[in-house]
Formats: sequence, structure tokens, C-alpha cells
Amino acid sequence: MSAPLPCRDGRGGAHLALHVQPRASRSRITGLHGGAIKVQLTAPPVEGKANKALIALLAKLLRLPKGSITVARGDTGRDKVLRFEGVTCADLAERLGEYLGG
Repeated sequence: MSAPLPCRDGRGGAHLALHVQPRASRSRITGLHGGAIKVQLTAPPVEGKANKALIALLAKLLRLPKGSITVARGDTGRDKVLRFEGVTCADLAERLGEYLGG
């Protein structure tokens, strides 16, 4: 991975910056976007559907339990910070490598 991961280790887990694009043609991680990881979601940004879809997608791709991922900041915006309980930034970098060209 050429650019540093937009992540910081905090109390109890890693905090990862994301930029979310709802209503995309398919759900996937597309790379880095302005200091965050860009994630496209098919879900619409209504009634928390996009946040639920985001957590489900990342849990599946990163092989983590859904309950360990929470939205720390940006609940209603496109720019979010997710908290990954019990995981370090190094763990996330290793797991995200294949999706970010690393």
C-alpha cells in the first residue's frame, strides 16, 4: 500500500476514516479518497440503512464480527470514522491490503 492508512489506534480499538458513497451499483472498497478509504454501497442513505450495510460489508471483507464495528463519528454524513473494537491499525492495514492495492 503506497499511502498510509487513514487510521489511528485508540482506547479499545482502531479508528478508521471512511468516505461513503451510497446508492452505488455495487458495494465495495474502491481505494483512497481525500485522506479516507472510499466505500461504495448499494444501500440508500436513509434510516441508518447505509450505516448497517457499511458495517456488514466491512465485517465480511475484514473477517470481523459485526458487533465489533461501530460508527464513532459521522453517523449521518458521507465522511465517517468507524471504531473497530479489539483491532489495531496494523491488523486493519493487513486485512485491507488486498482492497487497497497492497
